[in-house]
Amino acid sequence: MSRIGKKPIVVPANVQVDIKGSHIKVSGPKGVLERDFRPEIEFVTEGDIISVKCRDNSKRTVAFSGLSRTLLDNMIIGTVDGFSKKLVIEGVGYRADLQGKTISLYVGFSNPVLFDLPEGVNANVQKTQIVLDSINKELVGQTAATIRSIRKPEPYKGKGIRYEGERIVRKAGKSASK
Repeated sequence: MSRIGKKPIVVPANVQVDIKGSHIKVSGPKGVLERDFRPEIEFVTEGDIISVKCRDNSKRTVAFSGLSRTLLDNMIIGTVDGFSKKLVIEGVGYRADLQGKTISLYVGFSNPVLFDLPEGVNANVQKTQIVLDSINKELVGQTAATIRSIRKPEPYKGKGIRYEGERIVRKAGKSASK
């Protein structure tokens, strides 16, 4: 098995995990997450510890064991703590507003770009910063990537929407070649 797949998952006291075949439901203080896993992967519970077992030892199943373990661990962490992503908007006149579940992005186009947040994702918007949070790690990451793709940071002045902490490699303009 993979190194990650061998690690046991410790379930906190305030989280309930229901395993029915390949369907798993995780209930915690922040909400409920459900997911169907591959039938080749088996989850074994021993008290408050869950371990991942492969039904066969093919290379493909072993690879899925690590993935399945990580997905289940992220479900447990999400129902306890949640996940968040921060986006930073850079550029003169670039900003964002939040009206209900719709983010209005003013990022250099002639009209504002309206982005509807998916169900389960909450946003907190200051003028040049967007903080997305959810209990589902995949959903918050995909939402952040979709918002970033509206105006990716460009390499000359760095204008656009980027992740907090993301480093943009700058290029020299036309005047640098002279």
